[in-house]
Amino acid sequence: MTAQQRIAKSPNQIADCVSAYLQEGDIEGIASLFHPDCKIYFPPDQPPHTGIEGAKAAFADMIPLRPKVESKIISEVIIGDIALLRANWQLVAPDGTIMGEGQSTEVAKKLENGGWGYLIDCPLGPPEL
Repeated sequence: MTAQQRIAKSPNQIADCVSAYLQEGDIEGIASLFHPDCKIYFPPDQPPHTGIEGAKAAFADMIPLRPKVESKIISEVIIGDIALLRANWQLVAPDGTIMGEGQSTEVAKKLENGGWGYLIDCPLGPPEL
């Protein structure tokens, strides 16, 4: 369990919550912002990370670096408990160095705790067929 649970009250808050947990080094907190059936397509040319354990694996190498995710939502479509998001993002090291950037496509879904979490996360856009 995380020290302070963050709940994304809208889909566009998920990335900010992930960023806060990442800066704190809280892998459980990050995982709490992913749907149990999630798929994370990163890197996009490899099989996706799946489920909560997959979410932890996707972020494990970043935890010791404590970077910040700066995400600007450029599109958000919500229908009921599903949302489609696109965002421009940067991963910024504590010293200000840009570690990575891209345009993401995500599908978010309402979680059991009433907040939103990622169901499909494609940080560099959807994978090619």
